Amino acid sequence: MQKLFIKNRSGKRIALILDTVADQKGVVFIAHGRGGFKEQEHINAFSEAFKQAWYSTIRWDARNTVGESEGLMEDVTITSYYEDLVDVISWAKLQPWYQEPFILCGHSLGGIIAILYAEKFREKVKALAPISTVVSWSLSKETFDSKLLENWENVGYYNEESKSTPGLIRKMKWAYIADRTGYDVLKEASALIMPVLLIVGENDHSTPLEHQQILYEAIPHTKKELHIIKGAEHTFREKKHLEEIKDIILKFVKSID
Repeated sequence: MQKLFIKNRSGKRIALILDTVADQKGVVFIAHGRGGFKEQEHINAFSEAFKQAWYSTIRWDARNTVGESEGLMEDVTITSYYEDLVDVISWAKLQPWYQEPFILCGHSLGGIIAILYAEKFREKVKALAPISTVVSWSLSKETFDSKLLENWENVGYYNEESKSTPGLIRKMKWAYIADRTGYDVLKEASALIMPVLLIVGENDHSTPLEHQQILYEAIPHTKKELHIIKGAEHTFREKKHLEEIKDIILKFVKSID
């Protein structure tokens, strides 16, 4: 495992962890969710599963999160998340271990940016694994309290306690929601011609099973899977859930290899 700091398109610092394996079969880029970080247990689990399948992995702290990359949490957007993914891939292209086509994996907000990239650059993506992924604002809006959204827009920001870092209060600008309304992966889902693995927790209220089913039906590729982790919420923390996910990922990768 190697921790590195690279610069993005604007000269801002992005922290990443590179795990290379001998005789690699490919490369996987793994993106965490909003307010998350590269060392979270479920992000580690994703990485471990792919490494066991002989894939080198790259996971990074998105800017404007609680990790080691630059930026303020209040400035996070899907746009900034997507830019970081593109910049990490651009950096990787210059490395000796880089390989195309590669696999994209992401949790929640990391899931939607992985899908967005795959829709735009499908020839570069061998397979896609969006976990508990955001699908569209029209669907996500159903999971928000309408009064909270109204107050958020009027005040201009919303203070939210982090679940991944208890005690940490995140100030979220309304600009985050305004930016999020512009993204809907269902519009270009016909471009997802690669194998796709979807996983969601049974008790996920942020990106529930219903949303994943809608995305699943929109994906044209016949090699697509949707797995439900019983008893799990949006973020996977229990050891049994993490082990189940690792097993699912391993089987999926073996099936596409």
